[in-house]
Amino acid sequence: MRYTAVAHRAAYLLGAGDNAEDVVQEAFVKGFRGLGAFRQGAAFKPWLLRIVANETRNLHRAASRRRAAGSRFASVLPDTLELDGPETGVIAAEERAMVLEAVRRLPQAQRLAVVCRYFLDLSELETAQMLGWPRGTVKSRLSRALNRLRPLLATHPEVSVDD
Repeated sequence: MRYTAVAHRAAYLLGAGDNAEDVVQEAFVKGFRGLGAFRQGAAFKPWLLRIVANETRNLHRAASRRRAAGSRFASVLPDTLELDGPETGVIAAEERAMVLEAVRRLPQAQRLAVVCRYFLDLSELETAQMLGWPRGTVKSRLSRALNRLRPLLATHPEVSVDD
């Protein structure tokens, strides 16, 4: 399918981890069933990714019910990274891990905005549609998130956090 890869990436980055495939499958089923409610002329990708985000949230709610003290956010990227050379790969992996750890420390709303906008390459409008927030809310949460990330990453000049 056309949107399978981005839906899987969204589920994984939003916290589904190893359950991302199940989340995506459930999202596609719900999306198919809800096609009648889809507004003609609206962008499909943010609509579908909103379903993925909701399914990921449902996964987290179910997991937290099963275990009282669980983690809120699963691992963001897989262990294997596709990189050019061994030196570049090690440096890039370290930088990526540092950035992801900083993103994990953000409050949930800011983390969602950052993941959608920068990890999933959605526009501000698509991010707003996906999360069901006004566009101004997306802008302010992104701004606050970047302001929080800058000091965390300031000790690493090789990683840039610019608007």
